[in-house]
Amino acid sequence: MTEEHPNISVIKQLDLRNLGEAPDLFAKDFVWHYFNSHLPDLEGDHVGLGGLQAFFAKLGGVTGGTFEVEGISITPFGDELVVTHVRDRLVIEGAPIEIDAVVVWRIVGGQIAEAWDIPAVNTARPQTRTKPGAERPQDGG
Repeated sequence: MTEEHPNISVIKQLDLRNLGEAPDLFAKDFVWHYFNSHLPDLEGDHVGLGGLQAFFAKLGGVTGGTFEVEGISITPFGDELVVTHVRDRLVIEGAPIEIDAVVVWRIVGGQIAEAWDIPAVNTARPQTRTKPGAERPQDGG
């Protein structure tokens, strides 16, 4: 059995529903970079754990609390980077959609220092899952 990369272990501790429960996962100067021209009010840099919590609170408001993340894959690169492929499910303007996204995480000293959330907004599609609520919004999303 191969030992799990320590940075993957850090990402697996992340629970987007309860960010305040693990403040030690984040560097004090953590930055969440978000790119999505279809949601310009959310685009930009969100600083610190508070900034990340505010980002997800605002996203929850825009989506009526429907935002969910399904982890697809997680790959470490070198000593600092982890790339996750996720599938986001949400309702925007009454339409239930799913979007593939990658999140590039930079981890320094066992803490998340920076993340780039890059959704494939031009290939959003209707949701295919038949049982809403089956996935939990966690695991690096």
